[in-house]
Amino acid sequence: MHSVLAAVALASSVVPAVLAQGVPLASKHFTWGALPYQADTDTGERGTQYGYNLCNSTTEGPTSLCQTAIINSIDDFCLWGPPEKDSLIGNVEGESVAWCTKPGYGTRIIPKGAITGVQFMKTPDYIQVTGRITQNLINIQADDSGGELDPHGADQRGNPLGGLLFSNAFTGQFVQAVEWHNFMGGGTFCLKACDPAGPNAARFCEHIFDRIGCAYNAPAAYEDGAFLSCEGANQDFPGIYTDAAGAVQTYTQPPESLGPISTMPYQPRVPASSNCVTHDVATLWSGAPTASVAPASSSASGTLTRTTSRAVSTTRASTAGSSATGTPNGASSRAVLSLGSLVGAALVAFVAL
Repeated sequence: MHSVLAAVALASSVVPAVLAQGVPLASKHFTWGALPYQADTDTGERGTQYGYNLCNSTTEGPTSLCQTAIINSIDDFCLWGPPEKDSLIGNVEGESVAWCTKPGYGTRIIPKGAITGVQFMKTPDYIQVTGRITQNLINIQADDSGGELDPHGADQRGNPLGGLLFSNAFTGQFVQAVEWHNFMGGGTFCLKACDPAGPNAARFCEHIFDRIGCAYNAPAAYEDGAFLSCEGANQDFPGIYTDAAGAVQTYTQPPESLGPISTMPYQPRVPASSNCVTHDVATLWSGAPTASVAPASSSASGTLTRTTSRAVSTTRASTAGSSATGTPNGASSRAVLSLGSLVGAALVAFVAL
């Protein structure tokens, strides 16, 4: 009996170390031009990083597993998308790869005609690209309502695992955008990168409102046929709004266990834009390949077999707020690590000894 109690005590002391293993992705800082092969070197419940961050001409193409993305301008940005065709984004958010508008980064290239409308916005605290997309052309199932990707996740390893984002729009040189979020699905997309030198990067690029999609996290026009680059004012922090009486309120997202979000207490304020420039879509992405449904991916040494799901959530995304906004790309809630399972595993190990 004494030995069992001792095992329990030892197991309890092991659990915090297991939960704290590794450095959160959002706490890792990298320099463009000196990237590691993989930003995530941890192992855990979701396995190892699916792709790589050291990308070049040898990795570029329709089977690239590059997980380093960029956002610079209307003609030069990436989105996160599945590595394999006909995927639900919520099922593969942990292993999504970079799809970019132009070659040169070692990634997959978004095909011509996939993006049907886009607005690039530069504000005092962030840059963002929003728009409409024929999503099956970047491997997202055509009717998938979508999900969120960000550098956090329940285990702090990010979605995708090890996914990095860089931009030269802040300083003229490539710097890591530590805080960002990207919603994909329902035929819409939004990617926001917050200025790492700004005081509110974590708030503008919030990652706790994964069920209410682009319309509430990155409010914009989302128009087909419009291709604009603009300057703009900052949006309200996601989840913060002013009610009819003029009082500032904070929205709390309900847990998925309570069912779909059918109503919202507010409509997000679309920030003012200025100095907009209209672009000719025919010349925007001249290096893009002809549109086609992309093939399944493979590694350089052969087919990459997945033995562990890297997605935190494996259920189809909800369509929260879609009736009011037309941008149904809210994600289902994320799972959390089971403390009980960790204790149990530790007990088994100690009892076996």
